[in-house]
Amino acid sequence: MTTAIGTTPGVEATRLTKVYGHGRTEVVAVKDVTLRVARGEIVALLGPSGAGKSTLLTAMALINPPTSGQIHIGGELVMDGPRALVDLRAFRRQHLGFVFQKANLIPFLNALENVQVALEINDVLPGTARERAMELLDYLGVGSRADNLPDALSGGEQQRVAVARALANRPSLILADEPTAALDSRRGRQVMELFAQVAHDRGTAVIVVTHDARALDVFDRIEEMEDGQLKSRQRNS
Repeated sequence: MTTAIGTTPGVEATRLTKVYGHGRTEVVAVKDVTLRVARGEIVALLGPSGAGKSTLLTAMALINPPTSGQIHIGGELVMDGPRALVDLRAFRRQHLGFVFQKANLIPFLNALENVQVALEINDVLPGTARERAMELLDYLGVGSRADNLPDALSGGEQQRVAVARALANRPSLILADEPTAALDSRRGRQVMELFAQVAHDRGTAVIVVTHDARALDVFDRIEEMEDGQLKSRQRNS
């Protein structure tokens, strides 16, 4: 049974602006963007190269501080302009999950260990971490591949392990940057459907930056960026 989209924000960016350089070299990469994604909602972020998608994503990921604006995650104000109001490294580990174009799995650890290590970094005991990691791999359909090293997994399987790792610490927000770019159409759609399943089943807010228009029907909402600003599209029915 899926979870309805809630009213609690997984993430809320308010009037976010990011400026690089000064004077003649100044570039406004993101301009006065307000975006709210509820827990249980999956949102696609579209737009041409240079539109500001990745800049917005890394700002909301607390990696690239905004020049101005505020960021709330799980209802907590964490960034006020460039000023962090929390320990960013610890907060990211505890509340955020990341999935990128490449799975970026640790090559000398098997699938289970790649997920387990994300939990142990957060001081989860090894036995508990191993059990939790195995549950996630089973949930994502790759439990039978737990003992395999990354180079023995297909691209789609590697991304599923990466999603499991992103879910390990029960984040309120998952951010994905072009996660299907290296996958064929079938596997790309499977990964997008997986993100939707995670959002709806687990009440996680999910934002996916993508150029892939083949699976947009799985999203609850589609947002488009152009010249650093949002141009909203209709919510999917």
